[in-house]
Amino acid sequence: MGQRTQAAVGCLATALGWGAGPAVWARGVRGRFWRFEQSPDWSVLYAELPLALLGGTAGGLALWAVFGRLRGSR
Repeated sequence: MGQRTQAAVGCLATALGWGAGPAVWARGVRGRFWRFEQSPDWSVLYAELPLALLGGTAGGLALWAVFGRLRGSR
């Protein structure tokens, strides 16, 4: 695989991770945001959402690195 292809796959893995993080985070967010008989919990937005974005990005890059390492060892 060429250097440009590796860079494109790395960017694609990052973009997919950036999208997968919020997709996993969004599952059940309404229950975390609106607690029973309480006011909204804003930490769900300013703490959990950025962590989901960074975690998804890091996960995508980690998978890209692992698969690149496995593919390069052949």
